[in-house]
Amino acid sequence: MPVSDAELSSLASSHDIISIGMLADEARRARHGTRTTFVRVADVAVEPGKRVDVPPAAGEVRIAGTPASRAAAVDRVREVTAAVRSVPVSGFSLADLEELATSEQITLRQLLEELHAAKLELVAEAPFDRLKDPRRSVEEVNIAGLAVARLTFDRLPAADAPAVLRQIAALQRDVAVIRAFAPLPRRTNPAVPTTGYEDVKRVALARLCADNIPSIQVDWSLYGPKLAQVALTVGADDVDAVSPVDDMSLGRRRAPLEEVISNIRSAGLQPIERNGRFDLLPA
Repeated sequence: MPVSDAELSSLASSHDIISIGMLADEARRARHGTRTTFVRVADVAVEPGKRVDVPPAAGEVRIAGTPASRAAAVDRVREVTAAVRSVPVSGFSLADLEELATSEQITLRQLLEELHAAKLELVAEAPFDRLKDPRRSVEEVNIAGLAVARLTFDRLPAADAPAVLRQIAALQRDVAVIRAFAPLPRRTNPAVPTTGYEDVKRVALARLCADNIPSIQVDWSLYGPKLAQVALTVGADDVDAVSPVDDMSLGRRRAPLEEVISNIRSAGLQPIERNGRFDLLPA
């Protein structure tokens, strides 16, 4: 059951993180049970001509960075998709693509259609706080034949959490195509860092408010194993950006695959690997 506006406001002002987390965990288990997905992502540079080196274990190849031009973006997608063949390829920030379309004097849809023709499958992220018109831009992605890998925040929202989360839920009601929402910001202010308490509470509130978005996601590489594990107990059900490199230099237990599986199991949950399309992979 979705929480009411009054309940959400009350939870957001509460300091009882245990009760908030328990409610979010109940909502998460009602939708997913103990199933917890994770994806191993290989990042490749955005510049055309750069080497495309993708470990065999990668379930998604992500073109990381801002393209210098429309031609450069399309050329890089062609290079990467040709090199990786069947592995899903994601790339770019939807906000950066908005700006690129404006500078190239073309429509966003035209740019997205060109990237799709080059065999891009997913726009890597849609930063809600940077998009000029979130509904229109996300719909343009869908119309162009692409998908949004995840809705994100670039920075910590200035508005109060309930108001912003209600906007996220309203966006999903309008577009109905958002598969995953990562509520923790991609960038933080070093002068005013967030606390673990605040991060955990944001994840829980996101699960309770954005009940129409299937997955609440936490970034393994950005926020680390410890926060990721706690987030899984308070509403998150998907782990993004696990390294695909099977580095055994610190011992088998510290290798990326073993570590994420161990952390998920230690939280009392069932780890299941997926790819960028959210297809579940065989164990």
